[in-house]
Amino acid sequence: MSTVISPGRRTATTASSAKPARPRRAGRRQQVLACVTLMAPFTALLIAVFLVPVGYAIGLSLFGEDHKGLGFGGGTTVFTGLRSYLAVLQDPSFVSGFGVIALYCVIFVPVVVIGALALALLLDSGLVRLRRTAQMMLYLPHAVPGIIAAVIWLYLYTPGLSPVIKVFAQADITIDFLGLNTVLPSIVNIALWSGLGYNMVIFYAALQALPREVIEAARIDGAGGIRTALMVKVPIIKGSVVMVCMFALIGALQLFTEPMLMNQATPMVNSRFTPNMYIYDAAFRRNNYGLASAASVILLIVTCALSYAVTLPHARLRSRGGTPRAGRRERSAQ
Repeated sequence: MSTVISPGRRTATTASSAKPARPRRAGRRQQVLACVTLMAPFTALLIAVFLVPVGYAIGLSLFGEDHKGLGFGGGTTVFTGLRSYLAVLQDPSFVSGFGVIALYCVIFVPVVVIGALALALLLDSGLVRLRRTAQMMLYLPHAVPGIIAAVIWLYLYTPGLSPVIKVFAQADITIDFLGLNTVLPSIVNIALWSGLGYNMVIFYAALQALPREVIEAARIDGAGGIRTALMVKVPIIKGSVVMVCMFALIGALQLFTEPMLMNQATPMVNSRFTPNMYIYDAAFRRNNYGLASAASVILLIVTCALSYAVTLPHARLRSRGGTPRAGRRERSAQ
């Protein structure tokens, strides 16, 4: 009996152990299919909007126009290698454009991040009445197109037209918003006017997702409103702070609209004031597409490197399992 039953048991156990393999494989196939389906639109847009233009710019930067004789007539396209990159890096106007952007970032990035975070904390604290109306009024400048905002502020900056300058003149205060030392802060002001409310919305959304138990625990411990905001709320939304810093930095490197309009109103802003203006000047005024493409690739490399440098400390903290103090307290309490 034992010899007859034991093979049956073995076959039964073998069959039972072999049955779950098919559902697992089917489940994995469904997961892979779902991932491919969801990622396909993003991948297609990434290839069409980013990878293809970058590849085209890299290819275009390796070629140039060769004009023989006196330079009359059409030129021939020849392979130039890295000659365009060397020409861009040795051009003082391109290097000075990065200096302008560096100074712009030093002023703009801290002000927009701290200002937007302060407004979001103020709205989240409950001290502001008509919270929805305040959010709409702060976000409304971002809805105005950048070119329109630049035209409005250029009108307010122009002597003889600006009512602001006339008011200052009546008080015996002379101010030139388009002067040598004030043109860059004037550009920063335009960017702040349109970007402060947008970043505030990002911070406010992150604050609304915070667990209220942590905030209530901080209040029970005797922490005031300012201490709760700085020691509890801000460390928890550190990821949003890093993201806003990265977006502000990328936007600063792409500065173009505001100085391009001011170029028509003041000699303090030349045609190569920023790297983007240098690219525009090389492509559409000097018709040197190889030089413009090389400058674009260099700007892309600098942007990627700085974005990686901004997010690297936060990524290392997350990989090491670092959590803010409030999060550690909540876990220990659980």
